[in-house]
Amino acid sequence: MDRPPEKPVQLKAARPRHLRAADAAAIAHLATQATLGIANMAEGVHQSVLGTLGVRQGPSPGKTSGITGLVYSAVRGATQLAGRGVTAALAKLQPLFDAADHTAAESPQREAVLAALNGVIGDRLAASGNPLATPMRLRRLPESAEIGETAVTGKILLLAHGLCMNDLQWKLAPPASAAQSALSASSASPPSSPAPGDHGTALAQALGYTPVYLRYNTGLHTSQNGRELSRQLAQLVADWPVPVTELSVVAHSMGGLLVRSAVHCATEEQAAWLPHLKNIAFLGTPHHGAPLERAGNWVDVILGSTPYSRPFGKLAQLRSAGITDLRYGHVLDDDWQGHDRFRKQPDARVPVPLPFPERVASFTIAATLASQRGALAERLLGDGLVPLPSALGQHGEAHRTLAFHKDRQRILYNTSHMALLNSPQVAQQLLAWFGKGD
Repeated sequence: MDRPPEKPVQLKAARPRHLRAADAAAIAHLATQATLGIANMAEGVHQSVLGTLGVRQGPSPGKTSGITGLVYSAVRGATQLAGRGVTAALAKLQPLFDAADHTAAESPQREAVLAALNGVIGDRLAASGNPLATPMRLRRLPESAEIGETAVTGKILLLAHGLCMNDLQWKLAPPASAAQSALSASSASPPSSPAPGDHGTALAQALGYTPVYLRYNTGLHTSQNGRELSRQLAQLVADWPVPVTELSVVAHSMGGLLVRSAVHCATEEQAAWLPHLKNIAFLGTPHHGAPLERAGNWVDVILGSTPYSRPFGKLAQLRSAGITDLRYGHVLDDDWQGHDRFRKQPDARVPVPLPFPERVASFTIAATLASQRGALAERLLGDGLVPLPSALGQHGEAHRTLAFHKDRQRILYNTSHMALLNSPQVAQQLLAWFGKGD
C-alpha cells in the first residue's frame, strides 16, 4: 500500500520577542536602583518630619541619625548586596542569554518601550552601564540590507527622530498612500509600486536619496548626542561605498536640536562630512524650548517649597538631561555645564544661528492643532507639544531668532506634533524643497 507523500517541512520565521533573556540582568539592575531611590526618599520624608520636632539631622542632608539611620543604612546595604549577588549570578549566564537572543527578531513594541524608557531616564541608564541604554547607531532599514555599490547612491538622507522615539517609528504609522500621493504631486515620475509611506522612502524613490536612519538615547544631553552624531557621520561618509555628493537631513522634534548641535561640533572640528551638507528640514523642532518642560521645572520649585514635600521633588527630578534640555532648546555644552538643571533660571543659552545660510538650505515645518492662526493658539496650543514661534525659530530677542527664509517655512493646520512623521503634506513639501536643487 502506497504511503501518501510527506508534506515538506516549513520553517517558521523567528517571531519578534518583546522580552529577551539578556534583559533579566538589566531589569535587576534597574530594580536595585529603584529600591535604593525609594529608601532614600522615605528617609528624606522621615527626617523632614523629625526636623520639625527638633530632632537633629544625620551625617548629611536628608539622612536620619541614631537607630533610625541605622535601619535605613541596613535597608540600603541589604539591597546593594542582593543586587550584586543577582548581577553576579546572571553574569555567569550571559553567554547563554546571548546565544538565545542572537536570532531573536526585532520587536517594534519592545523597541518603542526601550525608546520611551531611554527618553525618561536614559542618562541614568548610560551612567550606570545598564544594558537597556540605547547606543547611537546609523543604519538602513531593514537592517539586514547590506550596503553595496549597487544599493546606494551618493546622496545620503539622514532621518533623526525625536524624544522617546526610535528609527522604526518613521515607518510604522503612515498609510501606504501618504508617500504615493506626495510622489504623484512631485515633478519626478512616481515609482511603479506604492512606497511604504515614510519620508525617507518618498525622497529615495523620487529624488534618488539613500535613507540612513538614526537611533540614539534621547535621555542624554543634546550636546553629548550632537558630538557623537558628528563623529559617526564622519565615519559614515568615509566608509560610504560610492563618492558622497550630498548629505541632507530630515529631523523631527528633538532630532532638530541634535542636528544643530552636530553641525556646531563639526564646524569647530572642521569635520570632513560638513562640506557635503546641503539641506536640513526641521519638523516641529522646539528651537526655543517647549512649555511642558518649563511646567516640569515649576513642579521642582513647588515641591521644593516646603520641608514635607521637598523629598518628593526627587520624583520630578527623575526626568532625563535630554528632557530638561528642552526647557529652552539647549544645543551646546555651555548651555548646561555648571548649572543645576532642576533650578528655575532664565534662558542663558549661547545663541547658535542656522548653519551656513549661503550654502546650506534650512527649512522648517511647524504644526498647530488650530484651524487658523491666532496669538493664543500659537503660544499655548501649538501642535500639542511645541508652540508655533518655537518651531519657526522666532524669538522676542532678535539675536536668538533663527532666520528661516519666508519661502522655507510652512505651517500645517489641524495637525499634531506626531502627525508630522507621516503627513502627506509634509512629504509633498519636502519633495518640493529638496527637488529644487536637482
